[in-house]
Amino acid sequence: MKAIVLTKFGGTDSFELQDVPIPEVDVGELLVRVVATAINPLDYQIRRGDYPEYVPLPAIIGHDVSGVVEKVGLGVTDFKVGDEVFYTPKIFGPKGGSYAEYNVVPESLVTHKPSNLSHEEAASTTLVGGTAWEALVSRAKLSPAESVLIHGGAGGVGSIAIQLAKVMGATVYTTCRSNDFDFVRQLGADHAIDYTSKNYIEEIASLTGNKGVNVVFDTIGGQTLSQSPHVLSDAGRVVTIVDLETPQNLVAAWGVNAEYHFVFTRQNRGKLQALKTLLENGRIRPIIGASFSLTQIPEAHTTLERGVVNGERLNGKVVISVS
Repeated sequence: MKAIVLTKFGGTDSFELQDVPIPEVDVGELLVRVVATAINPLDYQIRRGDYPEYVPLPAIIGHDVSGVVEKVGLGVTDFKVGDEVFYTPKIFGPKGGSYAEYNVVPESLVTHKPSNLSHEEAASTTLVGGTAWEALVSRAKLSPAESVLIHGGAGGVGSIAIQLAKVMGATVYTTCRSNDFDFVRQLGADHAIDYTSKNYIEEIASLTGNKGVNVVFDTIGGQTLSQSPHVLSDAGRVVTIVDLETPQNLVAAWGVNAEYHFVFTRQNRGKLQALKTLLENGRIRPIIGASFSLTQIPEAHTTLERGVVNGERLNGKVVISVS
């Protein structure tokens, strides 16, 4: 099979197009022909060498698959050859990721693809959808009539998180650039704050009458963790999916009895099945900002890292058509 192989850590020249063997299918596994995949910040973090201890080189990375079942292993009960499926491969798994024509995956991670979505649309939702679900449903336990501040609402995770929070009945505040206001409002954001020109702490205080929000969802990092207590109501929750590059002082969290959650998404069929239902009902929609082919993965990485496509701001996911 053809695959984009990471041969070293570094820039986008670290990838090579190679012919490699199709992985063997073991008990409880599926062989899937990858029709589409997508690019995530995790992908370029791995490429540049942020997690070398987890990724022996050479490696096939990639964390979104939408495709067609080509073979089923012994013990597989819920899928057959020809089924259309979508899923996130096992992160740092031994059989490789989605930058390839085929992928082998445990049955427990796989769900039938939403019938109303293209493979590109389905691939754009797996990792970001699972991440948003883990953050807002599993960890924050966001309730109807509560409020949430989503940092980076125009991004891949943020754009799904806004929609999910609205489905859950929450009031949604989000930070983004002013030229993304229309975009995030179309997704369901009630209030958008331009982080380049406004102090979001002051804006949240003004918008909530100094009550603060119940949940902060951090998709961007920086000083968000140490600043979050200043926008939280009492017993508020903070969920972050970003690594801590430097220590941060969280002493302000004591004053509001803040609860912190650090999320590295754990994929399973249950999350994807719940997301599939919302996708098929049209309550959450995929957001595709740019599309490339398998051989253009280096360019796709550059697009996501720069956040620019065709000279304009990138909104949503970068997807890859594989076959």
